[in-house]
Amino acid sequence: MPEEYDGDQYEDLERPPSFFPYNGDELDRELVASADLVETRVEGVFAAENNGSISRFVLLSDGVRKLPILIGPFEAQAIQLVVESTRPDRPLTHDLIKTIIERLDGDVDRVVIDDFWNQVFYAKIFVTRGEDEIEIDSRPSDAVAIAMRFEAPIYVSEALLDQGIDF
Repeated sequence: MPEEYDGDQYEDLERPPSFFPYNGDELDRELVASADLVETRVEGVFAAENNGSISRFVLLSDGVRKLPILIGPFEAQAIQLVVESTRPDRPLTHDLIKTIIERLDGDVDRVVIDDFWNQVFYAKIFVTRGEDEIEIDSRPSDAVAIAMRFEAPIYVSEALLDQGIDF
């Protein structure tokens, strides 16, 4: 590996690596997140077809505003199982994560979806273990699926809800 290292290829650390989803626009990032968090609930998991492609999303709501978040099919199933109070024959990945956290004497205190950048939502799972609190970066779909298994609250940044859908 050292013989492959070209020192110049990592000189521009202000630009994301080539695999990072970046459209070439200005890199100065303005955070969408705000310190004000609002508790939301899962209204459901929905699918929409567009030109033969199926998109799935979870819909979060504070009772007035709604925030749809695009998710994958496996995460959609994991969330839908909890919505329907259905247990699979064998534990799925999110069930396994719940078991691991519980066996380590932890608990999920809350989930926070607090940022949106480059068409991607960002979330954090807050795990408590005794007096310690551990913040874990997560995809929102996984965070929601885990929060639902722990019956933990799901908070969304006020700024993100303001950009969602009003009904």
